[in-house]
Amino acid sequence: MIVPVQLAFRNLEPSEDLEELIRTEIASLGTFYPRITNCRVVVEKPHKHHLRGQSWHVRIDIGVPGKVIVVNHAPSLRSTLRRMEVDQLSKENEVQVPHKDINIVIRDTFAAARRRLQDYARRQRGDVKEYEPLPQARVVRLLPADDYGFLHAPDGAEIYFHRNSVLKDGFDRLEVGVEVSYVEEHGDKGLRASTVRRLSH
Repeated sequence: MIVPVQLAFRNLEPSEDLEELIRTEIASLGTFYPRITNCRVVVEKPHKHHLRGQSWHVRIDIGVPGKVIVVNHAPSLRSTLRRMEVDQLSKENEVQVPHKDINIVIRDTFAAARRRLQDYARRQRGDVKEYEPLPQARVVRLLPADDYGFLHAPDGAEIYFHRNSVLKDGFDRLEVGVEVSYVEEHGDKGLRASTVRRLSH
């Protein structure tokens, strides 16, 4: 099935490599939901006057019968916090921040789109499972003084969580490397984790 595609690049020249990557990712969406009617992707490069370390902005609008599913990877609290940390690192470490690579940002955004399409397809079919395990991730960074941390999900996404998202006031008992379950939330500011529960002891 051929999906009508609209691509827009803002503050950067269109690239054949990026277009090919995006079209390949769009084609893969059809395996998760075959009734896509159209897809629009906007890739935006931060303005030069924005603070150093600003993340790319990728937005995907997926048309399905009677609905548009919107997935954003936008500059957010998470990327702002990361930028603050990056500014404190050496130049060598700074260039290794993964979300400075637009290819990774595009893949992460499409990974979120696939999850959204799978959820949408399940709801449409009326699939109700007796038990669907929560996603799991590993704590990769904790900043207790600032009341937040980051999880590393199996698909490579780095997900922000706040102290208040950890069940049973367990934030202070978390350590880097600990496995947790969580509920993934999508919002205008990107991915975040809620209902974080420690799995390992």
